[in-house]
Amino acid sequence: MSQSLNRGDPLAFGSYWKQMSDECTVVIKGWELMSYYSDSSNMCWFMLPELRDEIERLHHLVGNAVTKDKYIVVGNGSSQLFQAALFAVSPSDVSDHPINVVVTAPYYSEYKNAINVLHSRMFRWAGDATLYDENKPYIEVVTSPNNPDGTLRVPMVNSLAEGKLIHDLAYYWPQYTPINYEAGHDIMLFTFSKCTGHAGSRIGWAIVKDIAVAKKMATFVQSSTMGVSKESQTRAAKIIAVICDGYQNFKSNESELFFEYSKRLMRERWEKFRGAIEQSMVFNVTKYPRAHCNFTNEISETYPSFAWLKCEEGIENSHHCLRKLNICGREGERFGVDSKYVRISMLGIDDEFNEMVKRLSNAKKE
Repeated sequence: MSQSLNRGDPLAFGSYWKQMSDECTVVIKGWELMSYYSDSSNMCWFMLPELRDEIERLHHLVGNAVTKDKYIVVGNGSSQLFQAALFAVSPSDVSDHPINVVVTAPYYSEYKNAINVLHSRMFRWAGDATLYDENKPYIEVVTSPNNPDGTLRVPMVNSLAEGKLIHDLAYYWPQYTPINYEAGHDIMLFTFSKCTGHAGSRIGWAIVKDIAVAKKMATFVQSSTMGVSKESQTRAAKIIAVICDGYQNFKSNESELFFEYSKRLMRERWEKFRGAIEQSMVFNVTKYPRAHCNFTNEISETYPSFAWLKCEEGIENSHHCLRKLNICGREGERFGVDSKYVRISMLGIDDEFNEMVKRLSNAKKE
C-alpha cells in the first residue's frame, strides 16, 4: 500500500492531547456564542477576548514574539491571514500593475496557489526573492523556520525598490527549533495547527504593528467569512490555557509539559529518520546547526516538521525514487526547485512514521 506523506497533517501530538482529555474538554450550550460579534470595542470585533488573552500569554511564556503595543487579528488558519496580509499591504489604488510577491526558494508550495486563486489586480506571484531584480515595489514573504527545509530565513531581495515584509512564523515553536530571539516584525503570522497540532480548528493569528494594516486584515476576514468560528476560538483558547497553566503550576518532574513532550517526540523521530537515511545511502537530508534556546535555556538542535530530501548523485528524481518504496512525498518542483528534492512529513501518526522509516531503511541505490 502506498503511504502518503505529501500533506502536513499534524497528528503526531494526538497522544498527548488524549492524555489531557478532561482538562481540554469544552462544553458549549445551545444558546451560547450565537452572535457574530465577540468584542465590539476591539478592532478585530469577531475575536473572543479570552483567545486574545491566551495568545498573548502563550507568546510571553515561549518568548518567540513581541505582543506588547501590537494588534492581534484572528483568522481561519494562517492561510486566510496570508491573503489578508497581502491585501492589507498592497497599494490601495488598483492599477494594471499589481505589486510583485516574492519568496526565497525553496518556498512553501501553497503560497503561489493562494495568490493565483484570487486573480487579484492588487498583487501577483513573482517567484524567487533571490532572483528579483525589478525596480518596482514588492512584497517579500519571509518564512522562518522555512517550509519545506526547516532553515531560518531573513529577507533576501537585493533591490533599491520599496519593499514590504510579511513574516510567516508558523514553525517558530520550541519543539521545532531553538527560540533564540523574540520576533518583533511588522506582520507576523502564526497558526494553532503547527503550535499544538489542532489543524481541524482552523485558527491562525497575526501580530501586527500598524493598526491601519491590522484593520485592513480584519476587514478581509470579515468580507470573506464574516469572522471566525467562536466554537473554534473557544477550543483554541482552552487548549492554549492548558499549556500555559501547565508551566505556571508545574511543581513536579513526574509528567511532561506540552513543549517538552512534543520536542522529545520530534527529537526521537529525527534520530530514527536520520538512521534510516544513512542506512539507505540513497538520500541526503538537511543538517542544522545547534543553538541556544531561550525557552529551554539549553543548547538545542532543530527538528523540523518536514524532512527535505535530496537524492544522491546518479538519481535524478527523488519523488520517483520514493514512489518505488510506496512513499508519496511532495516533489521539489512545487517548491521552486528541481526534481532532485522532495518533502515528506514528519508529523503523521506513530504507525505511519514507523512504516516510513522502515521503508526508507530498505532503499537501495540502483
